[in-house]
Parts: sequence; structure tokens; C-alpha cells
Amino acid sequence: MSALDGTVRRSVVRISAPGSGYDPSGARFWGSGFFVAPGWVLTCAHVVGMGGGDVLGGGRAIAITDWRERATEGRVALVLPPPDDPGRPPRSWKLPDLALVEVEGAEDAECLWLSDRSAVVPARISLHGWSTEFGAPSLRSGTGTASGTDGPEGSAMLLRGEIPVAGCSGGPVVDVARGAVVGVCKGRGQDTAGLAVPVTALRRIANERPGRDRLHALVRAHDLHHLRRYRTVGTGGSWTGFQHALRAAGAGGFTPVLRTHLFARLAELSPPGTPGEVMSLVDEVKRRMLQAPYQPGTEHDPRTWREGVGLLYDLRDEEARAPQRDLELEAVLLYAARVAAAVSRAGNPADEAPLRELSGWLTGREEPIEPVIRDEIDQILHGGATGPEAPREEPVPGTVELRKPERRKVEPDVPDARARADVLVEIDQLLYDDHYPWRVKLLREDDVVTLRGCERGVPRAKLEETLREPIAQAVRQGDVGEHLAAVEVVVPRELLDEPVDSWQLALPAVGGTSAPSFMDPETLPLGQRRVVVLRDRRRRDHPASPEWRRRWGGTARGPLSAVPLRGDTLPRGHDGPGRESVQVAYDRLSGAEDAAVPVYCGPVAAGPGAAAMDAALAAGHAVVIWRRCATGHTDCAEFHRHVSALVCEAKTAAGLHRRIRSLRIRCADPEYPDPEVLWARSIALLFDAPDRPSPPDLPLYAPVLRPGPP
Repeated sequence: MSALDGTVRRSVVRISAPGSGYDPSGARFWGSGFFVAPGWVLTCAHVVGMGGGDVLGGGRAIAITDWRERATEGRVALVLPPPDDPGRPPRSWKLPDLALVEVEGAEDAECLWLSDRSAVVPARISLHGWSTEFGAPSLRSGTGTASGTDGPEGSAMLLRGEIPVAGCSGGPVVDVARGAVVGVCKGRGQDTAGLAVPVTALRRIANERPGRDRLHALVRAHDLHHLRRYRTVGTGGSWTGFQHALRAAGAGGFTPVLRTHLFARLAELSPPGTPGEVMSLVDEVKRRMLQAPYQPGTEHDPRTWREGVGLLYDLRDEEARAPQRDLELEAVLLYAARVAAAVSRAGNPADEAPLRELSGWLTGREEPIEPVIRDEIDQILHGGATGPEAPREEPVPGTVELRKPERRKVEPDVPDARARADVLVEIDQLLYDDHYPWRVKLLREDDVVTLRGCERGVPRAKLEETLREPIAQAVRQGDVGEHLAAVEVVVPRELLDEPVDSWQLALPAVGGTSAPSFMDPETLPLGQRRVVVLRDRRRRDHPASPEWRRRWGGTARGPLSAVPLRGDTLPRGHDGPGRESVQVAYDRLSGAEDAAVPVYCGPVAAGPGAAAMDAALAAGHAVVIWRRCATGHTDCAEFHRHVSALVCEAKTAAGLHRRIRSLRIRCADPEYPDPEVLWARSIALLFDAPDRPSPPDLPLYAPVLRPGPP
């Protein structure tokens, strides 16, 4: 048995039904688990689910037995995903099928090293767990290969070789070449395959605000434990030592010792709020290090600063022009400095001491890196005066200067702060019966990445429910701090009145009210928190017309003015007789100024409003404001008057966003809406840029106008 196997075995536990006394027959045995931090065991949800609702809810303790036959009590802290009915756990648990168990009196347990990225398949792995296949419970291990992934977004890891047996569920899957846990054994797959859950699935804990704090606490305890362990036993019996032994003799660069020290220091900092905060720094570092046009490529979903490091390990292979440089080490140290600067800008007083510790560690590195990178790290950490008129005191060596004066640079050549990406939701025309195909994409600076989609589609009534999590995932990867991703929804014209700005990405906790809470902004309707606009699906299939481009440029430059979408609305109201024909509307809207914004107090997905919208789109208008609510109100003239003033105040198309978001917030209270803005209830905005993203190169079609009313 290798030293690595011996250490793994000392961290693997068996999980049993509650009860006291020695259990030589394993009659109460449910499955396996392993320590990931002092007092914390990771296992499968279906293992603890055998205890029923009392165990799943943490109300009843379960038995945790280690390799020394020492039994302690544990309580389930969370399961992913939670069952619909905790009293009746499912027989087949959906992915990720993970559970965290808090174990009393196990602060001295040996813990496994969690990988900072998923397995790079194919990878040689070892499996570990308890089994009763041959009678009394015994520890079992085997070897195999992580051969690939399966399920949405690689949610399952396929194993070949030693197939898991009953009882091994919940045990660790170890990448033997890297010396890290990359998965949790789930059970048998089809034929000769086994299934595991990538350890990165723990990220899903952080999809809700309380989970972010729990994940941060878990990662912090894990990384601090391994630094203490290394400092106590050195390379002789620590995971740092095992990983060091796996490296080629004399290999330098970003060593396991450096990684252990860095991860412990990153763990002391306030965690990132969104994956976009991590990915924006990773992208910046890769662009800086590669010195070439950089396309981010595969999108990732990191929730911790340490996972950003895991995304920089491949730079040595990507850049063959400078083989004498250790780009991986330089990139990691540069990334750590950028993390320090980002956390410093947030200004949390609790970060001051950890930032000084990290800064001192970074500036004290003696590893050979390029002088220009070393100077850049120093500039990021300590800033610099922008000119002779801004004298400053010399910084204390090894410190991050929190809350820098405005005259000081935080780091060199920092781009303007903004969201990392916006979100594009594409809903296609009906394809199968009443089903709308859909896709959710990230609109990044230089490219577009599809995150999720379903070509089969869903009924209109299921759109919000189906798109909730895909859009939530996308905005998490686009948001950076206070800079929130906009949501652009491309819809067929019959869906233009769909209230997408009122969709919620997170529902209130079970037992709470169904109303959005300002204490938890994530439960607010989309349009009350971020920019939400509609775009027309039909004209995305054609090259942008000259009129469309011209009018988009006009509204971007301004000044804006308002023009009625239907010329007959103001004198008669939109239910009045003698409606304007579609041909007359097209002629009138074609003659409007380039910066004119058509306005309508009524729905545009059907009826005369739809015909007028067709005319406006054929005339090239890219910005339109209307009111989704059906007929029956009598304040049409008031709506037109207020919107006319609104567009004049906004001056440009971009200036509309803040004002319309404000109106949505003020109209939202069902009990005490602001009486001054009741005219703006269900306000909607078409904001349709012709080159965002670039349309496909398709043949030109003539615009099609719906026939007007007789």
C-alpha cells in the first residue's frame, strides 16, 4: 500500500444509521464519506437519504466511524439537490447527489486535498470506500480511469476499470497523477462503467446567498488545515509532500509548497461574489501573459479564488514562444496580486490583515520571474502617483494600501470597470407544436458563448420556470461586483408582451412570502435590479437593413424624441374607431427623425399594436417603448406625455435604462405603488442593436408587413 493510499484510508469514514455500540455485521451501514475539512465530511445525498426526513433535515444524528473504529455523531448540514419531499427521499437522487455532514469532535481528523479544478480526462484515478461485500465492513480501494463526462455541463464523471461496489458510494475519487480528490463516487453506471460526481459540483452550494458563506467557510477550513499540516509534518506525511513527490525531479515553477501557502492566504480573504469576478481576473492575466489575441474559449463557473488558479495551469503549453519562462508561475502570482487589488477595492476592514499577509508573501517571493512581471505585481499591490502633483508617502513594504486616494492608481492599465459579459436569451419561433426552442448565451467582449439551450423547446407557460436557472447561471458569470450583466431577450413578435422584466431568478425561501425581498436582491424581478430589454427575433435572420443601422446610430447619438407608434392613438385612444392602416403607419414612421422613439400605450404582440410594430421595425426603428397591459385603461394621453418627457430627459438610447428601471421599481409595490408613476405600469422597451452579436450572413429578404385593419 502506498503512502498516498494510506493517507486516503485514514480520511475515509463509513456512514451508518444512528445507534450506539459496535456494529461488526454492518447491519446499520449506509455508505462512505471522507473528511474535507476538520469536522466536515463529504458524501452522497442518497447515502444519508437512507435515514429519511429526520436525518436529511439535521434533526437526528447519524453514526460516523473512522478507520480506527472510532464512532462519532454527525448531522446533515445540506444536501444537493434538496428533495421535493424530505419525508420521502427519492430512490434515485438527481445530480449532483452530494451532502455535507458536520461531525462533532472531529477537529483533528486528517482531510483529503480537494482539487481546484475538474479532472482533466482521461486521468488515472483510485477509488476508496467501505464495503460489506465480503461480510464485516472493510476498507476497499481500486484503480481505474476517469474516461470522460456525461450529463448536462459534465455533471457526471465516467469511470472505467475498478467498478464501485455497494457501500463505496460517497467515497473519494483521487487523481493519482496530481494527488487530489477530483470526484465523489456515486455508483455503477451502464455496462462496465462507474459514475462519480466532480468535486467542483460543490460550487452549487453557492447558488444561494447562505450557501456562499458556507462554501467559503468550508474552503477556508480546508486550505488552512493543509497549511497547518504541512507546517507540522513537512513533506513527510502531508498532501503537499505527496504532490511534491509526484513532480519530476528538479521541477520548479508553481510548486505544491507555493500552492499550499497561496491557497491558505486566498482563503482568508472575502470570497468573490460571482464567478464573473474570478473569470474577469483570469481572462486579464491570460491576455497579459500570452501577449497575443486571446479568446476565453470554454466558459467556467468558479466560486472561489483558488479555482482561478486552477484555470492558469495550462499556460506553459499555450505559449511555446518563450519556453525558458515559467508562464504558469508568473500567471499565478500576477493573478494573486490582482485578487488582492480587487479585494482591497471592496474596502472590507476585515480584509486588511489578510491582505497585508498576502502582499508580503507575494513581494517576498524569490522564484525567478521576469522583472517586468515582478514590477507589475509591485505596481498592482502598492499603486503609484499619477504625476508630480500627487506626492505620497512611501508604502510600508509588503502591504496592500486599502482605500487608496483617487489620485492613486490601483493597478496599471486597468480597463473601465464593467460587467464581464451581458446575457443574451434567444427564444425561437414555434417548432414542435406549442414549444419554443431557446438558448442562453454570454455576450463577452470579443465573442459569444452558448451556456445552455434546448432545441426541443418548452411551452410559453413554462418559459420563466425553465429559463430561471440558465439565466441565473449566466448573470453570475457576467456580473463583476456592482457591475451587473444586462439581459437581452430575443423573442418572436408574438412574445413581445411577455413580462420578462418581472421574471425572478430566485424564489423566496420555503416558508417565506412569495413577494420579492429587498434584503435579498436576487429574488427581485429582473427589471428591478438590472437592465432588461427585448429584441426582435425575426429580423435577426436577415442582414441589417440600412434603415435599421441608420436609426440605431441616431438613437445612440441623440437627442431622442417621441413619435406615436400608432398615429390614431392620441386623438381617439387605442380602442377608438378609424384606425391607421399599416401602410400609412409605415410611411409616417419612415419619415420620422433618426433619433425618434415610437411610443404606444398598449400591447404590441397582437392586434393593431402588432401591425404598427411591424411597420416600425420595417422602417428600421431600433428603440420602441410601449405598455404591455391590455386595453381598458384611460390614461393613454398621460402615458404618451410622460414617455415623451422621459426620452427627452434621457437624450440617448443608453440613457433610457436607468430611468425605466426606476419606473419599474416605483410601480412594483402592489399595496403602495407610487401614484405619480402609475402610468408606467408594465412598461416595456425594445432595444435592438443591429450588430450585437453580428447577424449571420444570409440573403436579403424584403420586409413583410401585416395587413392593416379594414
